[in-house]
Amino acid sequence: MVKQSPLLSTDALAIGYEKNVLLTDLTLSLLPGQLICFMGPNGIGKSTLIRTLAGLQPAVRGTIHRFDAAAHSGVSVVLTDRLNAGFMTVYELVAFGRYPYISWNLKLGNNDKEIIDRAIEQVKIKHLATKKLHELSDGQMQLSMIARALAQDTHVILLDEPTAHLDLNNRVEIMNLLREVAHSFRKSILVATHELDLALQTADEIWLAGDGNQFLTGIPEDLILNGAFDETFKLKGFDLRTGQVAHSVSLHDTIHLSGSGFEYRWTRNALERVGYPLVENDGRFSVIVKHDLNNGLVWEVDGGQTFHTIRSLLDYLRGVKSVQ
Repeated sequence: MVKQSPLLSTDALAIGYEKNVLLTDLTLSLLPGQLICFMGPNGIGKSTLIRTLAGLQPAVRGTIHRFDAAAHSGVSVVLTDRLNAGFMTVYELVAFGRYPYISWNLKLGNNDKEIIDRAIEQVKIKHLATKKLHELSDGQMQLSMIARALAQDTHVILLDEPTAHLDLNNRVEIMNLLREVAHSFRKSILVATHELDLALQTADEIWLAGDGNQFLTGIPEDLILNGAFDETFKLKGFDLRTGQVAHSVSLHDTIHLSGSGFEYRWTRNALERVGYPLVENDGRFSVIVKHDLNNGLVWEVDGGQTFHTIRSLLDYLRGVKSVQ
């Protein structure tokens, strides 16, 4: 295996302020072709690390090594601060990503324009290109800022909570986009985020900061299985191993559920959510999730009664007198 050289690395880095050091002894590497998610409780130093790596805030001590730093083109950053430039258009904002590369006359070349157009297309905001920034929603502004970072075409992209103001579809789209850009263009992308579910499914690596200067790195699956996430976040009622909220049992009737696929998963979710205890065998009810050739997806109870929705199944179960 060929060893990759980092695009950005740190050596014994301490971040924060002289009288309030947040994290110390950070020896980290950002490798090409990786999407890394930096996670931890509120106030742990996620935004501070992003600003420090970007050169916007001095380190307390330690060293940051940046690839191609002499050209001032190695790192681009997207912060949560909203720009106060209301009469600028989205296209003009994205075009600012090219300004480190253009000559004194500030004229964009054909190559610059192609890169700007590509960034706008990647983030799917072509319909916003002529809009003024003051006309944008928070989510649209965030998409525009990400497009500007892509237009800057740097080796490293640092983003602080890039999905904070987006709905679910856009959050998924942005995380998938960042992953695709990292992999396709061999960039290193570091995202500080609270999006635990998305990070676990998209990140190549997780940086996990906790209390007491605890700092762990690894792939998402290893950090789940070794209990690092549970220890860091002290999750209450959410089981990372199954990806489900833990529900308390509040009903007496036991249910033996069988089936497969996502239909089985969501049936199980519904039954546990309303309080039914699920057992391996010999339940008060036997429920089978299956596909019938004539009726499509059905839920069959005790080998006889069938239902076409989970709601009707639940109504039936609730209507049967419990056996105490």
